[in-house]
Amino acid sequence: MEVKWGMFTPYIPYFFSLLALILLIEQISYLKKKRFLPGPTLVFPFLGNAISLVTYPTNFWDLQSSYAKSTPLGISANYIIGRYILYIYSTDLSHKIFANVRPDAFHLVGHPFGKKLFGEHNLIYMFGQQHKDLRRRIAPNFTPRALQTYTDIQQRIILKHLVSWCNKSKGQSIPLRILCRDMNLETSQTVFVGPYLNEESRKRFNVDYNFFNVGLMKLPIDLPGFAFRNARLAVERLVETLAGCGGEREEDEIRRRTNDASTSSLLWAVAYLDSHPHVLEKVRKEVAKYWVPEDNSIIRSEQLREMKYTEAVAREVVRIRAPATMVPHIAGVDFQLTENYVIPKGTIVFPSVFDSSFQGFTDPEAFDPDRFTEERQEDRVYKKNFLAFGAGAHQCVGQRYAINHLMLFIAMFTTLVDFKRDTTDGCDEIAYVPTIVPKDDCRVFLSQKCAQFPCAS
Repeated sequence: MEVKWGMFTPYIPYFFSLLALILLIEQISYLKKKRFLPGPTLVFPFLGNAISLVTYPTNFWDLQSSYAKSTPLGISANYIIGRYILYIYSTDLSHKIFANVRPDAFHLVGHPFGKKLFGEHNLIYMFGQQHKDLRRRIAPNFTPRALQTYTDIQQRIILKHLVSWCNKSKGQSIPLRILCRDMNLETSQTVFVGPYLNEESRKRFNVDYNFFNVGLMKLPIDLPGFAFRNARLAVERLVETLAGCGGEREEDEIRRRTNDASTSSLLWAVAYLDSHPHVLEKVRKEVAKYWVPEDNSIIRSEQLREMKYTEAVAREVVRIRAPATMVPHIAGVDFQLTENYVIPKGTIVFPSVFDSSFQGFTDPEAFDPDRFTEERQEDRVYKKNFLAFGAGAHQCVGQRYAINHLMLFIAMFTTLVDFKRDTTDGCDEIAYVPTIVPKDDCRVFLSQKCAQFPCAS
């Protein structure tokens, strides 16, 4: 049957009128939700500002932060792929979000479209007793006794990779991001899964993990050939891989989040130690009091606990460059956030733990590990502003493991390796991958510092 397109001509004006009406309603809905909050006045139909978010995420979030800081409320608004979003700069309001994660308030989602990626039954989507019971089952993995058993494994793997990095550098600068990621993947796989993950499974795991990270930063188009679809399928394969080792989906989520954050922190530790030689010297002197690598010994857990300044450096790295800068939630109901503003149901809310790190603390823009020493105790005085590991019922259960791993890396890296950043303009600007890293992937020149590397066996 031949279609006569001319028959549709009379309806074309109606079509465009309907389209214009839909777009107008979309704009009115956005402005009605936004009310007096700072943010773009007009947004692109349906996509909103998703293109700028995906293309230039650092600029996008810096602008949202600037909008939020321009008002006493500490909130800003925007619109992304049909979803109204709020950015929370205020630490007090961020705590209010974290304290109200429950079915009739806020739902932690981990990613604006996280349920498509992680599945409906992930740990981060659980509430109440079910969530408490699962955390209780996972907690034994992170007791002080358990952490002691991990230090030997962590050091053997860190040492193996440091030797490889030095051999790889040979007078040339090398980017550390992927190298740190691979080291952390091997560490977390070995610590938490042990011998149950064979070499083939490890390789498949690493490939899928890369698909996952790439997909997090792309538009959520769940169609063949798109990065988001690749990421979703990669998560399914990751779960299957770990299920074959006796792992659980929820434990996999903790490993993944810890690994992402750890890679970010290791890179920033190198960057800040390079730019603060007095801090580097203090770390080296402290480590030398407790560890002599030429003796082929390892750093024992009790020695690690004595490295107070090294721990202060680790905590300051996490404060000044909180790896996961925001923790997205969805409003399950209309929620009275302030006296004058109600968050509409369905809003994606982004409490900024990054911005909280620059509130309250003395000279917060400065890299100053001494703020975490016993003399100053800013970690206690400004405890509410240190939100890098979250707050409330969903606070990171693996935070002590993460700090220990960062401390071990700092101690071994500074003692065994001489390093120098290959500095270029903008190399230390923030890039989202999806956790934050130096823009140049932390390019460094490396060489062996010690007389000989300790035995890795």
